[in-house]
Amino acid sequence: MNIQWYPGHMTKALRQIKDDIKLIDLVIELCDARIVLSSRNPEIRQLTNGKAHLVILNKSDLAEQKVTDEWISFFMENGTEAIAIDSRNRRDVKKINDAIMRATEEKRQRDLRRGIKNRPVRALIAGIPNVGKSTLTNSLSGKKSTKTGDRPGVTKGKQWIHVNKGLDLLDTPGILWPKFEDPHTGEALALFGAIADNVFEKEELSLVLYHIMTENYPGRLAEIYHISEDLADCDVLTEIASAKNLVLKEGKADTKRACDLFLDDLRSGKLGRISLERP
Repeated sequence: MNIQWYPGHMTKALRQIKDDIKLIDLVIELCDARIVLSSRNPEIRQLTNGKAHLVILNKSDLAEQKVTDEWISFFMENGTEAIAIDSRNRRDVKKINDAIMRATEEKRQRDLRRGIKNRPVRALIAGIPNVGKSTLTNSLSGKKSTKTGDRPGVTKGKQWIHVNKGLDLLDTPGILWPKFEDPHTGEALALFGAIADNVFEKEELSLVLYHIMTENYPGRLAEIYHISEDLADCDVLTEIASAKNLVLKEGKADTKRACDLFLDDLRSGKLGRISLERP
C-alpha cells in the first residue's frame, strides 16, 4: 500500500516549531515503541538538531520488552538519552523527570556558571499524531491540561504548560512529513492510528496486518481468533467475522466490522505485545 497523509495544518505547526525552537532547552521526542523508526519525524530531528534531546518510547507496555530494551541501548550508545514508558502509568512520571534532569545536566551547569539559578527547563514535546503527547503532558502536570483522544489531530495548536518550578512544557500538534519514501512507513503509521482512517482502505490494511502477524507472530491469530493462518486474502475478514459472530441481517459475514475489530485489537494490545521494527 502507498499511504500518504499531510494535512495543511501540519505545515503551519512545523513552521511554529521552527520559530519556537530558540526558546527551548530540551526536545522531548515521543515515539511509538512498536514502530520506533516509522514514528520518528525526520523534519523534527533536523529542526531541533543541536538541542538537548530526550527520546521517549511510549506505549512500551504494548511492545516486546526485549526489542524495546534493544532500542534504549541503541539510543544511549549513540549519545541520546532514552527511556521507555506507558504515559498512562503514573509510576513512570518519576522516570521521565529523572531523564529530563540527565538530558539537561549540561544546560543547568552552564546556567550555574553564568549565575543563573532555579530557572525552569523549557522543553518541547514533539511527535507524530496519536503517539500520546497530551496524555504524557497531563501525567507530568498532574492535571488535565490538554485534550486527549484515540485519533490523530486532537491537539491543534501549541500549549505552554507549567509543570513545576523546574519544568515548563510546550505541547505541540502531532506532525508527519510530506512524503513517506518507504511504503512500510505509511503502513506502520496507519496500522497504529497515526494516520486518519478515512485516508486509506481499511480492508486492504487489515490484510497487510494479517500477513505481518502470520509471518512475525505465527500461532497468535490462531490462538486469539481460532482461524487458519494460511488463508487466501479474500477469506481473512470473512473468517474473523465468523469467529466473532459478526453477521449482517441477511446472515452474511460483516467484514467491515471484522476489519474494524482486527485493527482495533492491534492498537489496543489485544493481539499481544508487538514490535515491528528493530534497531
